[in-house]
Amino acid sequence: MAPPKYSKLKDVEKCPEAGFIDDNEIIFNKKEKLKKSRNDKNKQRSCCMLLCEVFILLTVLLLCIMAIDTLLSKGKGCIFSKLFNYTKHSGLFRPSSKLPPTPEYDQQMYIEVIEIDVVEDVVYQEIPINDNHQKTLQEIPIEKKTHEDLLKVDDDKQCNIVDNGKKFDCYPESSVTQEKCEARGCCYQAVNGIKENPIGVPYCFYPLNYPGYIVTKKENKTQGFDVFLSRQTKSYYPDDVMDLKMEVKMEKSSRLHVKIFDTKNSRWEVPLGVPVSPSAEEDVGDNLYDITVTDVGQPFNFNITRTGTAKKILLQTTGAFIFADQFIQLSYFLSSNYIYGLGEHRDTLLHSMDWSRFTMWNRDQPPTENDNLYGDHPFYLNIEESGSSHGVFLLNSNAMDVILQPAPAITWRTIGGVIDLYMFLGPSPNDVIQQYTEVIGHTFMPPYWSLGFHVCRWGYETVNETLGVVNRIGKYGIPQDTQWNDLDYMDSRRDFVTNLTGFGDQGAMVEDLHNRGMHYIMLVDPGISSTSKAGTYKPLDLGLKMDIFVKDHNGKPLEGKVWPGLTYFPDFTHPDSQKYWTTIVKNFHEKVAFDGMWIDMNEISNFVTGSTSGCPDNNLENPPYLPDVRGGSLRANTICASAQQHLSTQYNIHNIYGYTETAASYHALQDIRGKRPFVISRSTFSGQGHYGGHWTGDNAATYHDMYRSISEIIKMNMFGITMVGADICGFRENTSEQLCQRWHQLGAFYTFSRNHNTPGTIPQDPASFGPALAESTRKVYLIRYSLLPYLYTLIYKSHMMGDTVLRPLFFEYPKDSATYSNDRQFLWGSALLISPVLQEDVTALSVYFPADMWYDYYTGELITSEGGGKILQTPLDKINLHVRGGYILPWQYPNTTTTYSRKNKFGLLVALNSTSQAEGDLFWDDGDTIDTVDFKLYNNVLFNADKNGVYSSPLFTGYKDEPMLLGNVTVFGLQQQPTTVTVNGQSVNYNFNSQYKVLYVTNFSSTLLQPIKILWTF
Repeated sequence: MAPPKYSKLKDVEKCPEAGFIDDNEIIFNKKEKLKKSRNDKNKQRSCCMLLCEVFILLTVLLLCIMAIDTLLSKGKGCIFSKLFNYTKHSGLFRPSSKLPPTPEYDQQMYIEVIEIDVVEDVVYQEIPINDNHQKTLQEIPIEKKTHEDLLKVDDDKQCNIVDNGKKFDCYPESSVTQEKCEARGCCYQAVNGIKENPIGVPYCFYPLNYPGYIVTKKENKTQGFDVFLSRQTKSYYPDDVMDLKMEVKMEKSSRLHVKIFDTKNSRWEVPLGVPVSPSAEEDVGDNLYDITVTDVGQPFNFNITRTGTAKKILLQTTGAFIFADQFIQLSYFLSSNYIYGLGEHRDTLLHSMDWSRFTMWNRDQPPTENDNLYGDHPFYLNIEESGSSHGVFLLNSNAMDVILQPAPAITWRTIGGVIDLYMFLGPSPNDVIQQYTEVIGHTFMPPYWSLGFHVCRWGYETVNETLGVVNRIGKYGIPQDTQWNDLDYMDSRRDFVTNLTGFGDQGAMVEDLHNRGMHYIMLVDPGISSTSKAGTYKPLDLGLKMDIFVKDHNGKPLEGKVWPGLTYFPDFTHPDSQKYWTTIVKNFHEKVAFDGMWIDMNEISNFVTGSTSGCPDNNLENPPYLPDVRGGSLRANTICASAQQHLSTQYNIHNIYGYTETAASYHALQDIRGKRPFVISRSTFSGQGHYGGHWTGDNAATYHDMYRSISEIIKMNMFGITMVGADICGFRENTSEQLCQRWHQLGAFYTFSRNHNTPGTIPQDPASFGPALAESTRKVYLIRYSLLPYLYTLIYKSHMMGDTVLRPLFFEYPKDSATYSNDRQFLWGSALLISPVLQEDVTALSVYFPADMWYDYYTGELITSEGGGKILQTPLDKINLHVRGGYILPWQYPNTTTTYSRKNKFGLLVALNSTSQAEGDLFWDDGDTIDTVDFKLYNNVLFNADKNGVYSSPLFTGYKDEPMLLGNVTVFGLQQQPTTVTVNGQSVNYNFNSQYKVLYVTNFSSTLLQPIKILWTF
């Protein structure tokens, strides 16, 4: 006999709502129900015996069977169960997924299987009662309900949700009506005075007892467990997945992995090479988390708790969990209102919980609020009330909406793939990012020259004009390492072809730049011109020969339109795509010896909707639910969602196109140049930082855009993209001299620092406005170049350990709530505080100082703060910089390129704390060789200071091609003037500023490859 169907019942008095119920109460209720069930059965048997005295035995038996059958089809009942668990699958047919599959997930061996056997009208559940797994049988009557019954909200209590912030949207589409709402089995209540669009308190929301999945079995595994789920009624979206499996993996003590997927059909999963289990030596016994799933037979819910004395709940599911073929929804309560991340979007650093929506579908869209932009990063960091932090990453590349609401709660609403959820337990914010980047990949190690200043413009139309800009910047002594060209160099705007007639000898220009110790990067778009005659354009000829281009739904190369006109797009998931890309990049490099690649338009951007031949009318182009994408369709400003790539359709992998192109470009450059690659991409996905950097796109020349750039670069560092910056002075619109001056001051502290703008606007390179702006920019970039050893060391730590480089203040002061929303200041690492002017005509700036000792970078003046603001005079030629007490910053005498500054002596900036101590370190190599750590071609030097002196101790010295001479030590916070100062026992000259308590030790030379002691006496 097939097992009966069951589902969560609507009557809250008879069936508990989703949540976590006391075990003793459950057992007591079970016993009472079973006792009553046995009594009822005894009465039924007595009645049958009386009837048997009157009627023929056979007739009576037949009538009883009919009565029992009727009772089973109309009855009611709740199913209670205790730990480990499974009812057998109902056998409901589930059509195959319409989305392209990935290979079957490898199943693991189970150590325990406990089932529920269904026998006629009684469920016998085997329940372990001790560690030896002795078992007893319990009877749980099951009563059936129809689909229509389950969708009725017949109890007002189920809709009586007083807190609007805890109402979860049952009708995320527009134009909701009461009739439409109630047809979904949901509650309808218009909210007076509150507009629902674009987003707000939902008029249509889920009742407390909305039917969903039931837990049907649990199975223990070595480091986790599996949970099986089943639903008996369909949701309001087509093709529900009726049977699901939840895998819980306790991968590390600080990392939990929860995956929910279809048990019968393979679905699209993002192919990131993430570690799936801890290594043998890792201890996973003292987990920072605990996960609880509701008992067998109960409506599915789970929560995750931080272990320890506080036992704070970090994630508690709520609302309606739906898993249909093209609609997956997961909602849960958050631990606090302090949430960051969810990129790429233009927003404040701290997101508002007042009904915010973040749509993820990569698009060529200039940065504007409330729009889906170039990248997709479904990751957030949450600061808990205690000051601890955790992060959550949903590994899913399909289009999605993410909703934040005041409860506080979050809803993930995606239209494909699976639930592949990671939680990182920190507990510090930087710990969270380390743990996250361990999964998606640590940042690439950039070449040292890429940390210099970059200059570009769309509109440098010739070689002479390009070199003219370099010459005038150099005339003012402004440091510059790299010159760029936009698509002006291209012949007919085609990739990898120089317009020799119009632009000039690009190869000779690059050779000139190299002779100056500089570097060169040019633009590359993914669109390959499709109209060139056969035999005249190798990128097209080779692509067709290798069958490398993205296909339309008919299997032919999909044709779009971008800068060169009609185009095809390489499929970077094709097995031969790396060979193709390396070949055409190498062919061009043999003519123009560029040093890095700037890849643009790779969302994919398309000037026609879908393709030149349109897109088919199917469920991929028109899914049942459409996230709030700009343009109102998945194909707006890009190619068809049904377009075919080797790995899957654009519907699934659209958001990772830029990521795959970045990886291909990285490997091509590495193979061609034999040096560290440098790739800057506009479109990004989680893991982008492992292969390249990012610029924030086509911003505008406004103070608002300059201000917003701070939260943008900080969030990208949270996403593991260390090399990031905005177009200095703004890409669109005419800038002003004052804005450009202030923006160069801020941009000097982006990790990727580039000035860039569009045709039709005024020139804005730092030499184009005259002496005042040029001198101001020269001053701030000489500071940047002097601090590059410190910045390089921070990037090395990001590369090796996943540390952030650009940090919000709360990363260092997580218990200071005043830092939580501060997106007008930021830090380099732990030690350097940057406080730029972000408004016009401001020369006195209110700067927040967390409770600590802070030294003015320029003078050494001490500010001892208890946590508060201070007004600082900030003239037009100054940016506020402060060094945190307790740290030592390595620096180097600057020059106008890194090629020449690397030849100069080093210095140490020592900022003593309240106990007259400080520490720091330096990582150093040749700045260009690949994998210097693996080949042990690097130096690592540790610095310490105390009340008696400063000490330099080389920890490892494997790179000896440079002398690495130390020639300057500056000590902030030395309380009295010394009588003598020695370096390795030799007396040296020094100066002491008694006003600010600063010691300057100069005019000596000692190699950092040997121990150094700088001692003083009083």
